[in-house]
Amino acid sequence: MTAFSLSYDYRCPFAKNIHLHVVEALRAGAAHQVTFVPWSLSQGHRPEGAPDVWEDPERDGDLLALATSVAVRDLQPERFLDAHAALFRARHERGVRLVTREEVGDVLAPLGIDVAAAFDDVDTRRPHKVIGAAHQEFEGYQAFGVPTFVLEGDATFVRYMDPPAGDPAASVELLDTLLALMGRRPSLNEFKHTTVPY
Repeated sequence: MTAFSLSYDYRCPFAKNIHLHVVEALRAGAAHQVTFVPWSLSQGHRPEGAPDVWEDPERDGDLLALATSVAVRDLQPERFLDAHAALFRARHERGVRLVTREEVGDVLAPLGIDVAAAFDDVDTRRPHKVIGAAHQEFEGYQAFGVPTFVLEGDATFVRYMDPPAGDPAASVELLDTLLALMGRRPSLNEFKHTTVPY
């Protein structure tokens, strides 16, 4: 079993691709222990002198999907993978902004998630504190975006272009390959195609 952390913000299409692969791999029985870590893209784009976004009620819409996912992750963990995949798909496949409770609730309620309990937790602002602590922890790794893996104390940003295509075994292979590169080839600092074949 390989243990690693993986950051996410539902607004990033590259986070969507990798996280859907990770969800598929875990559902297919991949032997990995994954900590899903919220990361706010809004934090890096706040005006100079503005408060951290997780402490600013005016930014609560930006953080609603993240905060709700933290509530589900921590209080209804058996539902998290379903919620996680559904929120990414809603944002990137259906264009749902996920900035209102109606939008987020409409995505989560059909999955059997206790949406009211999740929103009650959001109202305490506990998830916002979790987001802030996680964001600051990943900044300690000099993380600059999502998705970032942290494996054995080393952080790696991955931009993968394709979502899963219905073959869970392919997602398992992709994840195993990425983890092997991260774990066994730490000297491989940058590996990037100069063009995108699309």
